[in-house]
Amino acid sequence: MDYTLIQRAAKDILNSKKTIAFTGAGISVESGIPDFRSAGGLWEKFDPEEYAHIYAFHSNPEKVWMMLKDMFSLIMEAKPNPAHIGLAELERMGYLSSVITQNVDGLHQAAGNHHVIEFHGTHRTLSCLKCSTTIDGTSLKMEDLPPRCSRCSSLLKPDVVFFGEPIPWEAQVSSLKESKSCTAVLVIGTSAVVYPAASIPVTAKERGATIIEINMEPTPLTNVISDYLILGSAGEIIPAIVEEVKRQR
Repeated sequence: MDYTLIQRAAKDILNSKKTIAFTGAGISVESGIPDFRSAGGLWEKFDPEEYAHIYAFHSNPEKVWMMLKDMFSLIMEAKPNPAHIGLAELERMGYLSSVITQNVDGLHQAAGNHHVIEFHGTHRTLSCLKCSTTIDGTSLKMEDLPPRCSRCSSLLKPDVVFFGEPIPWEAQVSSLKESKSCTAVLVIGTSAVVYPAASIPVTAKERGATIIEINMEPTPLTNVISDYLILGSAGEIIPAIVEEVKRQR
């Protein structure tokens, strides 16, 4: 971990009129949720076209729930790690406006962030496809799948964006507004190659924002969109930045 870059990030946050965070799977790996696309991830076990497409869900929900059961058990047992907690602290201190996340695990809210835009939805709730009744994911009985609505007996679907589904309109509008109005972006644990989410740091950069990248390895953003890259684990880097912000302010 390069301490001079930690100092630079803290200075950029302190000088920024509005800072946002844009997070991906990498921030939750330390909470025990592997990146679905990485080795050992969910897509190695389940073909996403076969299990994670909305048409697959409608045509064979029992089969898709085999994958969703694995996903739910991972997410419901996960706890926020120091990176999530550090971002919540930055918000409490008044230095972080919002978190735009591609993750569906709800860990930013669990850590204490209040303004979280969930670009790809959340696994923490399920909704009825017929009457729109919503239930808490923690109430899900894993031995009784696929789950049915207690009100009308129709199928319940996790409130995540499946392949083939549009990004929730509200999330798109809010993300665009945040990316256009911010002056600094913390890009954490994402290579930002999945569109339309990947356009968020690009839009911010076009408006003159400072892009601070925090990743385990260089990405397509590095030296192109990012102003600089802090290499290492978010669980170490974010708390270090928070402490440096406290020291410098």
